[in-house]
Amino acid sequence: MNRNFSLHRTDRADHAPQLNGFTLMELLIVMAIIAILMLIGIPTTRSLMKQSHELSAKKSLQTIQQAQMMYATNYPSKGFACNLQYLGGDPALGAPSATSAQMLPEDLAKGNKSGYNFVISKCQKGTQDGSERANGYTVTAIPEAVGKTGDRGFCSDEGGVIKQDPAGATNCVEPVQ
Repeated sequence: MNRNFSLHRTDRADHAPQLNGFTLMELLIVMAIIAILMLIGIPTTRSLMKQSHELSAKKSLQTIQQAQMMYATNYPSKGFACNLQYLGGDPALGAPSATSAQMLPEDLAKGNKSGYNFVISKCQKGTQDGSERANGYTVTAIPEAVGKTGDRGFCSDEGGVIKQDPAGATNCVEPVQ
């Protein structure tokens, strides 16, 4: 058994350990792939956000319609509420009243939710039993920024049918499908 062991520096230098890590080219390729994925994902995310805002606006209109029906039942001498704040209210401030019915969440009662602005307008009043009573209304949901928070405007009235304006305004003539 003849083994030659050498402890000379020249022998050790020939077998220098390999350094672990990524090369500059590998890092650039990974960064390019990440950039491409981001460019694909950002428009999709925006589109999904607009769709979720529009769905929330339609559901909020349904919530307002339900609150209007309950308001007309609870306050028959008033009819429908002509102001969103009348449908809202803080339970900590006391019992419900005609100007604070506590039927809507606070954000919706303030007229702003999920990128849409809500307004009750065209309040039609009539006289019944000697008192003025709201017999009809129109509630609208308009995107805060058309094209960013939503593309379509939505409207509804006391009949409960939700219609849309594809331009994002209040000219609602097309039924929502």
